[in-house]
Amino acid sequence: MSLDAAAKAGVLVEAIPYVRRFAGRVVVVKYGGNALAASTLPAEPEPASAATASPARRVVESDGVLGHFAEDVALLRAVGVLPVVVHGGGPQIGDLMTRLGKTPAFHEGLRVTDAETLDIARMVLVGKVNRDIVTALNVCGALAVGCSGEDAGFITAAERDPALGYVGDVVSVDPTLIEHLLQEGLVPVVATIGADAAGQAYNINADTVAGAIAEALSAEKLVFLTDVTGVRSDRDDPTSVLQSITADGLEDLVATGAVGDGMVPKARACAHAVRHGVRSAHVLDGRVPHSLLLELLTDEGIGTMVVEP
Repeated sequence: MSLDAAAKAGVLVEAIPYVRRFAGRVVVVKYGGNALAASTLPAEPEPASAATASPARRVVESDGVLGHFAEDVALLRAVGVLPVVVHGGGPQIGDLMTRLGKTPAFHEGLRVTDAETLDIARMVLVGKVNRDIVTALNVCGALAVGCSGEDAGFITAAERDPALGYVGDVVSVDPTLIEHLLQEGLVPVVATIGADAAGQAYNINADTVAGAIAEALSAEKLVFLTDVTGVRSDRDDPTSVLQSITADGLEDLVATGAVGDGMVPKARACAHAVRHGVRSAHVLDGRVPHSLLLELLTDEGIGTMVVEP
């Protein structure tokens, strides 16, 4: 339903105090692979005119979820907020592995990453997903630049578990590269591949990387856009989404199993971040149009906010 002029003006006025509060502040946004995967399945057939559109324009017009996300980030940058985008790509990696005839293997819920799988992950994350997000942001007017943790020694990684192969943990984050990009008015888009001191690359959980980057940048906010509506007090009850929760409360939900599976690294990253200088963390449904703006620039918000009391 469209808004009349007065209602539109009201929305803009409501955003003013939030724009003032967040202008000049870093907001780290983790755009989840599951949210991105949802955007690759358009609800309506692609119009015939799309075949003649430029590749960059097709990325946005044929991809509503990614297009809305790019518009949100572009607007935030235009009003002085400093967004840093960190993205996953697990579903996309699995899809390419299947197309190449390679069967994904998992150990304790994590993808076993041999040398060939690492090459696939780098191709998907750095060469495909990263480029799609950068292109969408540029089309919407936010000057974006893609990078990975391997660039300029940005993310130093170490092997997590020999049974997992080239899966890494974050050892340290040097924010110098990201700070320079932000100073130049650019939006960094980070693919979560890191390297150790010897140059060996590792695929790292994107939730963990987003939290580590937010901490290193002393971000105002850490936002996870995923395919759930927020943190639930009862994992099986969609109506039990919490509007806010403390870091301690969130860890209690993990300990009792109320938060499980793919939400665990997000929950741990949120709790760690707000205890280490990040003012608040948020878990939102990235499939909802303009969920990022609804959470940051409106009174009611959407999803779950995590704070340190």
